[in-house]
Amino acid sequence: MEEYIQISKINDFIFCPRSLYFHSLFENFDEKTYHSTFQVEGKIKHENVEKGTYSTRKNIIQAIEIYSDKYQIAGKIDIYDSEKKELIERKNKISRIYLGYIYQLYAQMFCLQEMGFEVKFLTLYSMKDNKVYKIDLPDKKEIREFEDTLDKMKKFNILTDKITINEEKCKMCIYKSLCR
Repeated sequence: MEEYIQISKINDFIFCPRSLYFHSLFENFDEKTYHSTFQVEGKIKHENVEKGTYSTRKNIIQAIEIYSDKYQIAGKIDIYDSEKKELIERKNKISRIYLGYIYQLYAQMFCLQEMGFEVKFLTLYSMKDNKVYKIDLPDKKEIREFEDTLDKMKKFNILTDKITINEEKCKMCIYKSLCR
C-alpha cells in the first residue's frame, strides 16, 4: 500500500519542494524552534476549530479527519457547513490567494465527496481581517493540474530533482537559513 500525502503538505510542496524535506526533519522538534511569528499566530487562531469549539450549531462540522483512496491523500478540514454544502478553509491572514491554498481546498473537497458529502461551495477565510474569498469548483483542466501536482509530489526526489529558486519565496521561508 502506498503512503498517503498529507493535505497540508500540498501547499508546502507548491511553495517549495525543499520545504517538505525540511518540514519532515523538524516534525519531531518543538515548533517554537522553527515556526515564524505568523505561523504561531495562525496556530493560536486555529485552536477553536481544532478543539471543535468554533460553533455548536449542528450543521457545522469542524476538524474532522478526511481521506481519499482515489488520490491517496488525508488530512483534516477546518469547517464544513452541511446546510450550505460549503467547505471553509481558515487562514490567519490572506494577502494573496496562492495555488497551494486552492489545491488544499480541492483536496479536502475530493476527500469529503469520496466520503459521501456534497460540496457546492469552496471558501477561504482570512481570520485577521475577516475577509471571505469564494473559490470556484475546479473544472476538468484544474482537476488534471491538481492530479499532476500530486503525481509530482509522489515522485519528487530532493537529491536528483532540479528546483527553481524564487528569491521572493526564499525571503519568506522559515527554512531559509538551512537551505542552499
